Amino acid sequence: MIKERFAAERLSDEQLRELAELSRVCKGDILKMTTLAACGHPGGSISSLDLYLVLFKYAAVDPGDPDNPNRDHILISHGHTSPGAYATLGRLGFFSIEAAVSGFRKIDTPFEGHVVRELPGLDWSSGNLGQGLSAGCGFALASRILKRGFHVFVAMSDGEHAKGQIAESRRFAAKYGLDNLTVVIDYNHIQISGKIEDVMPQNIKGNYLADGWRVLEVDGHDHQAIYQACREAASDGKPTVILAETVMSRGISFMEGLPKYHGAALKPDDCRKALAELGLEDDLDRLGQLRKNWSFQVPVRRFEYPVSLNLGEPVLYPAGSGADNRGAFGKALLSIASASCGSDDKTPLVVVDCDLATSVRTEDFAKLAPCSFYEAGVQEHTAATLSGALSASGVVVFFADFGAFGVDETYNQERLNDLNHTNLKLVSTHCGLDVGEDGKTHQCIDYLGLFNNLFGFKVIVPADPNQTDRAVRYMAGAWGNFLMTMGRSKVPVVTREDGTPYYDAAYRFEYGQGDWIRRGRQATVVCMGAPMTAYAVAASDQLRAEGVEVGVLNLASPLQPDIAALREAAATGCLLTLEDHHIRTGLGAVVANFLAENRLAVKFQKLGIKGYGQSGTPEALYAKEGIDTEGIKAAVKKLLAVR
Repeated sequence: MIKERFAAERLSDEQLRELAELSRVCKGDILKMTTLAACGHPGGSISSLDLYLVLFKYAAVDPGDPDNPNRDHILISHGHTSPGAYATLGRLGFFSIEAAVSGFRKIDTPFEGHVVRELPGLDWSSGNLGQGLSAGCGFALASRILKRGFHVFVAMSDGEHAKGQIAESRRFAAKYGLDNLTVVIDYNHIQISGKIEDVMPQNIKGNYLADGWRVLEVDGHDHQAIYQACREAASDGKPTVILAETVMSRGISFMEGLPKYHGAALKPDDCRKALAELGLEDDLDRLGQLRKNWSFQVPVRRFEYPVSLNLGEPVLYPAGSGADNRGAFGKALLSIASASCGSDDKTPLVVVDCDLATSVRTEDFAKLAPCSFYEAGVQEHTAATLSGALSASGVVVFFADFGAFGVDETYNQERLNDLNHTNLKLVSTHCGLDVGEDGKTHQCIDYLGLFNNLFGFKVIVPADPNQTDRAVRYMAGAWGNFLMTMGRSKVPVVTREDGTPYYDAAYRFEYGQGDWIRRGRQATVVCMGAPMTAYAVAASDQLRAEGVEVGVLNLASPLQPDIAALREAAATGCLLTLEDHHIRTGLGAVVANFLAENRLAVKFQKLGIKGYGQSGTPEALYAKEGIDTEGIKAAVKKLLAVR
């Protein structure tokens, strides 16, 4: 049973004395760990410390049950104040304080320089300033959707409020009435380059008021005042921000108020001087020995949760049907929702949109399940982060957007989602030169290169509407982060030689499995996506009529290619890759790495996009790049002629 948050009307004198003593001791912990590491952020950690002590001690969290699903969630957006968080959590019993102090910023310990979700008590890995409130919106939505009743507290810095993503989050929280969300701002007026009024003036209070939030102002070192404000904010029926006036490095005379100590650790002699001023034991030498021989056992969280959805009945698109992949995605999503929504034993399914529901084909889902459809407007950054946080909480989330926005514009947000072990299903339509007349600003041709940098995301590039349908159902029911990409045009259904759909009623998508659409002993075209796969098939069929046997291998999971199939393709001795993607960073690069790493000597050529596109029909753009059927045929013949 989780404890009641901020249960007492006021803190007793004894509780206040306890907090004051904890504050004194934790300041020493902060100074010791940063000095031992010879780096870190002591100043801001100390100015945030009293806020952390009140939050972690009196919110509905329990060091003995840190993963209780009904616990309050506490996020630290300014993750560089990790020393303050680690000191607080260590002293409150979430883990060994000596492990934290001696292991801070040391390799092979969980006490990283910025807070990480792997540690008990911490609900989001952060450090990229400006994203914490977006994540808080996601967790607050999760509390509501899952009917958990937990409150979300987001600790933030003042300087990070210059970031536009915070404004996006404020508006989202106000629109959806997230009254279970409280922001607590360490308002010390200092950031790394000096006073915030000099670095970038901003009206933090006015901006929150303008966006419909309630604002409370307190002394950020007065434990009673902090407690009262948190208690009021958690029950006032509105998203609320607490502006807590603090002093950088409060309590150490030679550090107070100096920007220098935002990101500079004390030297050992100065640390000893500060410890003496605080009346604390100087045990730096002992802790230094512990650091050299660090061997603590610290509980580390695991994040996967079981997903239970009725994935519905697959749709079969006949040859010549003239469907598009984004339409197939929308229909598959609607099918899953129709089969699963309203069932108490199923994992909740949610869609997040950025004013593009009609274009990305989620409008039918919105009509079927309006309470599970969240419209963020043209606010891709907060939408990406809140989608990730929501998906980390036990909700299957589809965030659908154009590739130029959902991938290119929000890459950093998706990187942070990946670091946080989320369960996001990112669907990016309007990718590649297929966007055509919209021109180069909207032609996302670099998604594979970008997401190849992320260690946790899986990428699916389906070949036609049938494969899209099965892949959507697969990733909805599978744990982990997925990116699925597609164009916007109607595309051919990929067929067997007898004209029937290759991805027929019996087909089931399996991540990492390659598909031999055609077999050929002289050469192989390795491709991904639509309409490239259909173009490759047409080229193969036409070349076969000329006596040239060319196989077609579709790799819809290009970041986990089918190794056995690639070996078979390479055995023909002549191999081409084909993609509606940047030629240097896509499928061709993946296959080239495979060939080089396995020392396979083959004739090899990459076909793809060699420069930014223009406005024109997709067909004209493909022809210009030599990646249409005629271009493929010419490339195969030229490569076969090479001695």
